[in-house]
Amino acid sequence: MKELLAHFNKAFESKARLSIMSVLMVNESMSFNGLKELLALTDGNLATHLRALEEAGYVLVQKQFVGRKPNTTYQASEAGRQAFTEHLNALEAFIRTI
Repeated sequence: MKELLAHFNKAFESKARLSIMSVLMVNESMSFNGLKELLALTDGNLATHLRALEEAGYVLVQKQFVGRKPNTTYQASEAGRQAFTEHLNALEAFIRTI
């Protein structure tokens, strides 16, 4: 069982990060406000988790202006997609052993 747990990715242990990556895996990209509304997270909480995923190389950030308003969008990087898929596979393998 310890061997199976070793395949879990610590970056996705947080419920918020798991939720963020789940959303980004099924959407090409999402705005900060879209993620905030969908996941019911505060600005600070969402920003902290997005920054951690960005620093891990799992999320790509694009900042632009729409008119005069800033618009930040996020998408899962290829490394993020791979890491998340591996994490889900490890969770599934763990569940099957129970």
